[in-house]
Amino acid sequence: MPETTASPTVLLVDDEPELRALLAEYFGRNGFQVVQAEDAAAARACVAERLPDVAVLDINMPGETGLSLARALREAHPRLALVMLTTAGEAIDRIVGLEMGADDYVAKPFELRELLARVRAVLRRLQVTAAPAAMAVDPERVGFGACQLDLARRKLFGTDGAEIDITAAEFDLLALFARHPNRPLNRDQIMEQAHNRGWDVFDRSIDLRVMRLRRKVERNPDKPEVIKTVRNVGYVYVPAS
Repeated sequence: MPETTASPTVLLVDDEPELRALLAEYFGRNGFQVVQAEDAAAARACVAERLPDVAVLDINMPGETGLSLARALREAHPRLALVMLTTAGEAIDRIVGLEMGADDYVAKPFELRELLARVRAVLRRLQVTAAPAAMAVDPERVGFGACQLDLARRKLFGTDGAEIDITAAEFDLLALFARHPNRPLNRDQIMEQAHNRGWDVFDRSIDLRVMRLRRKVERNPDKPEVIKTVRNVGYVYVPAS
């Protein structure tokens, strides 16, 4: 994960120069270092030169789309925060973006303050508080099937001890389940406590996130034993007995 400092770096990727200039000026005034890219190729070059803390990607760009770029960035940099800019009403873009690992999305047209708040919220979820080396102890871990969730380091580990890539949003959901074992949580509770935004009846982002997590922690994702579906309610985390 890129280190988040007092002056985090935001990469703005949009083919509209006026919008990029507006966002760059606004984020700059609010304590960010800003890097701009007009398309996916330019964004890749910027990331290769310096990994930002968060990338704000427009989905609908000429050539390579923001969705393709988001997938590539997520695979190469699992801890990079990704916020997608979507066209209002294009629910399929939001769903695909989240499935590819985006941490949040904002629909155009948007208020600058909302975008800034979303970016800051994503960065807060990504922050890791490191203990001094002299005081280092084994971090608190919670079992999810054969996997272990390290709450202090915000990491998920498999049976062989190797780290399993998860997004900040996926960690937030696992941490929420860890705080409420054996307690069914409905989608309202999950969206409020683990997604920092409202939702509507057509929003399937939670279901998609659970589906991705099941692929990582369940022995058989088609027959989940750890993150179970509660009919007409939501989901429940069942610790190993």
